[in-house]
Amino acid sequence: MATVSKLLLLLLCSYYALIARAGEHSSYITGSVKTEAVCFETKASPSSSGGGTVTLHHRHGPCSLAPTKATPTMEEILLSDKLRASNIQRKLTAATNGTGDAQKLEATLPTSLGTALETLQYVINVSIGTPAVTQTVMIDTGSDVSWVHCKPCSPCHSQVDPIFDPSMSSTYSALSCSSAACAQLGSDSNGGCSSSQCQYIVRYLDGSNTTGTYGSNTLTLGPNVITGFQFGCSRAGTGFDDEKTAGLMGLGGDVQSLVSQTAGTFGRAFSYCLPPPQSPAGFLTLGAASGGNFTTTRMFRSSRVPTFYLVLLQAIRVGGRQINVEPSVFAAGSVMDSGTIITRLPPRAYAALSSAFRAGMTQYRRARPVGILDTCYDFGSLTTVRIPTVELVFDGGAVVDLDLDGIMILGRCLAFAPSDGASSVGIIGNVQQRTFEVLYDVSRGTMGFRAGAC
Repeated sequence: MATVSKLLLLLLCSYYALIARAGEHSSYITGSVKTEAVCFETKASPSSSGGGTVTLHHRHGPCSLAPTKATPTMEEILLSDKLRASNIQRKLTAATNGTGDAQKLEATLPTSLGTALETLQYVINVSIGTPAVTQTVMIDTGSDVSWVHCKPCSPCHSQVDPIFDPSMSSTYSALSCSSAACAQLGSDSNGGCSSSQCQYIVRYLDGSNTTGTYGSNTLTLGPNVITGFQFGCSRAGTGFDDEKTAGLMGLGGDVQSLVSQTAGTFGRAFSYCLPPPQSPAGFLTLGAASGGNFTTTRMFRSSRVPTFYLVLLQAIRVGGRQINVEPSVFAAGSVMDSGTIITRLPPRAYAALSSAFRAGMTQYRRARPVGILDTCYDFGSLTTVRIPTVELVFDGGAVVDLDLDGIMILGRCLAFAPSDGASSVGIIGNVQQRTFEVLYDVSRGTMGFRAGAC
């Protein structure tokens, strides 16, 4: 049987690993020599040559455009991840009112997801204003309002890029309080009015927040220039002391998001490939094209919950065998989210997945849990480990065979966790999305997956 091998660096581990697909299992061979990750030319390959494509980096990776001042511990990352996931599940569980139907979400959610920003792990470069000023920003499919730190400021935010000064841009304009764009912010993000200028505010669950003037300016994405882009010019905020990024670009589904605002230029479709932390780069493409080698499934939306993109799981396979869970367990849907790290499953589904995975790993010694990760192993000095494949089966029969990076985290723990309490809402986190080109075709109501894109 042919074996396809490639270089793998496991998440937050500094070992070289060689992946091999063989039958129903994944094998990897770990070396004993620690190595430093290096930044080298990306091999990411977007499916679309058209549209607007920018390079995307993991902010703790070797090519990071704006690393944090101090790399957080795994305990801190998992705590932030728990806050984000709990907030999504709490809001969507309340929205269903117990119906468990992803198509009938009726409750109104905040415009921006309340969460700790530590989970937002991917950054891109954009340019704002005339003349253009480069800004390194986080991306987030769970947020709509985009913003950057601006002058005047006292004290000013410490970041890699120059702080944007709107007074130096000939194309900047503060939006008036009576403008349609200001009204579209809604009660959750509208910060009121100051000197007839629209004010915005974004609050996050961990207590951090940003507020300032909501305005418009020229936005440059690679060779593409977007006029009249609406964003927040942040002049005050808390909780960003350890961030070197200049701000955030919202990729959610509401009218304020980057995706919605550029729909006239690129259409209502985008895709990205999230690289593992030790890989050089991925990409974000606005105007991505469907078709090609994508495995597709339906996207679920709600006019009253416009930010989120949902998909419907039907089954999970471990080692080629379907776990013993009825499709109805997944009926509340799962949010496809770039910011949540660990995938959350309904408790019954997670229990069945964990049991099946453990059954395929009986030859290895169990290890103590790491935070929310309770299926962990001690591989000791072993040089070769065989791990069961994990496949996600979506509505319509679409099958996504997870990369090894999407199965194990820290090189020893299953990268899944149960939803909080009795929540039936799932979340497909970024660990499971890594190395795939994930397509959000909003106009066609389709989600797509293409393996090996970065």
